[in-house]
Amino acid sequence: MRARVPVLAAALWWGSLTAIGFMAVPLLFVHLPTPALAGQTAAKLFSAQTWVSLGCGVMMLLASRSPGEPARMDWGRGALVFVVAGLLCALLQEFAIAPRIMARENLRLWHGIGSGLFALQWLCALVTLCKLAPGSRPA
Repeated sequence: MRARVPVLAAALWWGSLTAIGFMAVPLLFVHLPTPALAGQTAAKLFSAQTWVSLGCGVMMLLASRSPGEPARMDWGRGALVFVVAGLLCALLQEFAIAPRIMARENLRLWHGIGSGLFALQWLCALVTLCKLAPGSRPA
């Protein structure tokens, strides 16, 4: 079962990003009465998503090493780099970008940067999942 933990964590990470970013948040803007209400609700979903991402990332990082040994850069055919990059994107979104968006500080700029970081995190999660999935071809 220990060998499956990283794949399950990567699947949860990528799947939750996909569900939140490409289904739940767009539906908020379609069905809630005002864009402001949709934006506030989306911010809460994105914040919760950050913690899901961090939890999945920590599980993958812990599983990337054998007991008593440091994590190896070649773990999961290089997946470690994408896990760390994705976690960095999540942290930047939560603690650097989101406060500026909520303060409505240069909203167009910060929303664009936040969207870019979300897309980059989504790609990191996808690459991680593809590298860890059983039966995937070597990169």
